[in-house]
Amino acid sequence: MQNEQETKKNDFVELEFTGYANGNIFDSNIPEDLKKLNAQAKPEKLIVVVGQEMVVQGLDKALENKNLNEEYESSFSTKEGFGERHRNLLKTIPLAKFTEQKINPQPGMVLALDNQPVKIVAVSGARVTADFNNPLAGKDIKYKFKILRKVTDKKEKAEVLMKFFFRFLPKYEIKEDKVFVKLPKGLESIIDYHKKKFTELSGLHLVFEELKAEDKKSAEKTEESEEEPPATTQEPPTPSDSPA
Repeated sequence: MQNEQETKKNDFVELEFTGYANGNIFDSNIPEDLKKLNAQAKPEKLIVVVGQEMVVQGLDKALENKNLNEEYESSFSTKEGFGERHRNLLKTIPLAKFTEQKINPQPGMVLALDNQPVKIVAVSGARVTADFNNPLAGKDIKYKFKILRKVTDKKEKAEVLMKFFFRFLPKYEIKEDKVFVKLPKGLESIIDYHKKKFTELSGLHLVFEELKAEDKKSAEKTEESEEEPPATTQEPPTPSDSPA
């Protein structure tokens, strides 16, 4: 018989964690650890689905067959972490590409290019050497974590999956076992692509609804009112592109 206090694949769980790279904290949602990174940062709740690579592979594997509210520690290789460093990801970019955007690149600076963090390694004459490797690539990774609870509420489950699959939380409504997702016309394919997996994991069915003009205005106002600065030092997004 399955122990209800033990996790299994496809469980939705709330996770408390601190991640270490070469012995230094790089991310956490535990207040005292997070303050070591940024005194002003606020911890964020993290809910993931076990075995679905919503976190880095090594941690994802470690979440299975664990008891609730027990403290665990897991270390793993770069292969199951953020991968090895690759020299071909060190690239030379014309300085003009930066100055056109009114950016004055300096060694050590980290910028977002093509939606990924890029570290400036050197600036020489009219050339800039940029490192496109994941900042955590090639580093020994360790996580300390505790699984606080299993998530059973269907609204929480739906929001976790929508944020993961869509990369944002759309306007939606739940009626019985259906989640009516409101998106602009022409985006039905997003629903079609994810609906099978969505149902498999949550037991809920995605249904497309065209986003009306009044709904769009309401959604925009909500987004503006909820907009806050990032709460933690996030790892570069992976499918396991989650804060952990």
